[in-house]
Amino acid sequence: METARISRIDSVVEQRCGEFLISTGRARLDLKVVHGFLTNCYWAKGIPPEVVERSIENSLCFGVYDGEGAQVGFARVISDFATYACVADVFVLESHRGRGLGKGLMECIMQHPALQGLRRWNLSTLDAHDLYAQFGFVPPQWPERYMEILRPNIYETD
Repeated sequence: METARISRIDSVVEQRCGEFLISTGRARLDLKVVHGFLTNCYWAKGIPPEVVERSIENSLCFGVYDGEGAQVGFARVISDFATYACVADVFVLESHRGRGLGKGLMECIMQHPALQGLRRWNLSTLDAHDLYAQFGFVPPQWPERYMEILRPNIYETD
């Protein structure tokens, strides 16, 4: 049973989205692109490269690549692969937005074999509610049950 679970998580899943490729292949990930976006975005401003690298090592990651193999998007899923998943760090580079890549990325995530049958999913977004609603995400049914620790941006040093 353990071997089957590991192989479903470690197997590379790839899906075409027009001329773009979405892949879970870790070898394809470009840490400079991922860090370059995250360190400048509102939710991870100033995040150090080593923290990005550690988050990638401990997540199921999805990269989006153009026809030349350059990375233009990313998302990761934090999961126990049994009951729960959290979608995080979703982005498409501004130069490639408006081509359906965010939707394609979410389709690939939601169809991934290791993420089927999970009871609970969550994510946090400031501005992409319409995208995630297409995949069943809604505001919490019982927000009074939801708790979090929200620290000021611990990565920014300026």
